[in-house]
Amino acid sequence: MAERLQMMLCAAWCALRLGGLLFRQALRRIRVRFALWTAGLILVLLVAFGAIVYYSVAQGLTAAVDEALNLSATQTLAALNVENGVITLADGFPEMDNQSAEIIERGLTVRVLDAAGQTVQSFGPARTLPLPDPAQVSGTNMTVESVAADAGPLRILLAPVLEDGKAVGAVQIAASLAGVEATLQRLLVTLLLGGALLTVVAALGGYALAARALRPIDQMTRTARRISAEDLSARLDLPATDDEVGRLAATFDEMLSRLDDSFQRERQFTANASHELRTPLTAMQAILEVVRAQPRTPAEYETAIDDLAEEADRLRTLVDRLLYLARNDAQRSDMSQPVELNFLLADIVDSLEPLAEQKGVALSLTTPAKLPVRGDGDSLVRLFVNLIDNAIKYTEHGSVAVSTTAEAAWVRVAISDTGTGIAAEHLPHIFDRFYRVDAARTSQGSGLGLAIAHDIARAHGGDIAVASQPGQGTIFTVTLPR
Repeated sequence: MAERLQMMLCAAWCALRLGGLLFRQALRRIRVRFALWTAGLILVLLVAFGAIVYYSVAQGLTAAVDEALNLSATQTLAALNVENGVITLADGFPEMDNQSAEIIERGLTVRVLDAAGQTVQSFGPARTLPLPDPAQVSGTNMTVESVAADAGPLRILLAPVLEDGKAVGAVQIAASLAGVEATLQRLLVTLLLGGALLTVVAALGGYALAARALRPIDQMTRTARRISAEDLSARLDLPATDDEVGRLAATFDEMLSRLDDSFQRERQFTANASHELRTPLTAMQAILEVVRAQPRTPAEYETAIDDLAEEADRLRTLVDRLLYLARNDAQRSDMSQPVELNFLLADIVDSLEPLAEQKGVALSLTTPAKLPVRGDGDSLVRLFVNLIDNAIKYTEHGSVAVSTTAEAAWVRVAISDTGTGIAAEHLPHIFDRFYRVDAARTSQGSGLGLAIAHDIARAHGGDIAVASQPGQGTIFTVTLPR
């Protein structure tokens, strides 16, 4: 017997532990917590509402009983005669006349008491009523109280019988509260059962609503689990709704699109960088293999060294630009330093003048005496050197003109040339990294100069626009905030 009891206690303890574990696991889910909060809120509201209803009904039923007692007391007092402190009954009272019959039909009990508290007459279903305190009989105020009797709970009204303002007796009117208590009991059971049912329905409804509202979140979770750096093509594609979850889903899809584009650009950048780095290295390796294949003359060795130097310079320029892009992608320079743009452009034009003269290109600058802007001077030098160098490089004859215009909030620098120009289909892509039009593939460029210039302009809060006609020249316009 002891072993069986021990086994039962052990099973109960295990069941409680398992139930607690399952409950804690369930509480981790938002929909379960939402359902419990909803049920708890509904339960609190129902308890408050039920208490108010119960109290109001109880007060109403008690007030109805008191009203009946008052009416019966008035009728009974009207049927009494008082002479010299002696209470006598009117003729026909309490026989079954209209008044007494009406009182009995209401289920009331009437007892007439003299000044000593002795019963003069009584009638009604409750023949034995608790005697009042003598002080109450001699009082002149009407009192109402609820008492417990053998026949059940009673509501008793004690009304004084007055003669010349003095109490010479009293009338007790009693009504059973059994009906009131039965009604209140049924109301309490109804409120408890209804409250419990509504709480359960609210919990189930809250769980269902939470599950429906969180369904897109579950779909986001499943989609996020499928996403990897190699495949960012998955989307939620939920129906467009103007609620919080709909906006979250749309934002999630937009974020995936941006990440996908970013990864695509990163992969393309890596592939292009690898290709561009491989090209000079392959050329250098080929030159070395050719030179080492057999003995060469000093002139051939000098030519090979010149070729190696050219490829090394190209490789250095490419690596320098790649490092600049990587550094500026990670951290921007201070763009708030005061810069005199007119002096900066004059220095750049002076430094590139020999290159223009070497190609027979006229290089000119038109700028006001003062042109202050805010930015990073080194970055602005790189920007305008790239643009002016490009203009000279692709202008075989003619001129390259640098001009500036100052507006209220902007400074515009135009670099125009009379070079080969750019075809319309290439214009949308010329600021992409490593993008070069076919005519430029034979040059020593890396395809990063314009991308770097565009990055610098955007970092300063400005932009670069381009207009070009093949065979007529190109105009790059840099816009910077004052």
